[in-house]
Amino acid sequence: MVLFSFYTSLAVSIPFSSRADCTKALLSSAADAYVAAQTAGSITALQPLLSSNFTYEENNKVIPHQQGVLHKPLKLDHRRTNYDLVACATYTELVSANGPYVIGTQIRHAPDGTIAKIDSVSTTTNAWLFNATKTLEFINKESWPPIPAAKRDARAAIQAAGDAYMDMWSSATAHTLVPWGTPCVRLEGSAYTGSGQANDSCQPGIPSNHSQAPNSRRRYVIDEEMGSVHILCVWEHMMNAADGHEFRLEGGKLRFVHTMTECGGKVCRL
Repeated sequence: MVLFSFYTSLAVSIPFSSRADCTKALLSSAADAYVAAQTAGSITALQPLLSSNFTYEENNKVIPHQQGVLHKPLKLDHRRTNYDLVACATYTELVSANGPYVIGTQIRHAPDGTIAKIDSVSTTTNAWLFNATKTLEFINKESWPPIPAAKRDARAAIQAAGDAYMDMWSSATAHTLVPWGTPCVRLEGSAYTGSGQANDSCQPGIPSNHSQAPNSRRRYVIDEEMGSVHILCVWEHMMNAADGHEFRLEGGKLRFVHTMTECGGKVCRL
């Protein structure tokens, strides 16, 4: 995984902004500026890239950006960014062990390339199974290299796998549609299902009650090169929490799950 220490200078499945001229360079530049802003605790690095009607959403609430975690300077120990050229969006995973914060941020671009929306789940003390130091430790043990072009899964298949997993709370048959892989590890807050064994599984702890709320208002960032879909949503069955789930497929099979869940500043409880 990539350590970061030097940057100082409606639920929809259709794209927010699909543009032929959306490039990885454009997305990367904006994501780098976002990370620089979070490091500094100042929006200065982002200011030239923002749309005039830019929206800032944190933990499923639209708020003035000045009230958000973006204005808290953080020493970042981990940063990984995924790129969605179809939706013209990125997903960035951040960990600050000393903050302590674990943050998942989707950035969406307008047709002119400017940043239309920054949409984050920001977890800290009281969030579900929160321990940033442990989360960082487990992330650093994982390997998420780019997937060779000939071995990549289709965009629709990646999203379908994520949706099937998210549907398990409200559908008794959804688990049969999840392309379970082995080994597979789930990092749920700071709780880890993996032990480095060939039979590691993401299935322990999956819901047995399938009559729960449906994890609604899903927002997607899909990166075929990383085999990943990140989904922001409302986690209704846990205090209507703000939630982010990321899924990585390799060879059509689920191999990694990362989750972040924040309950409005209260201690998360089922």
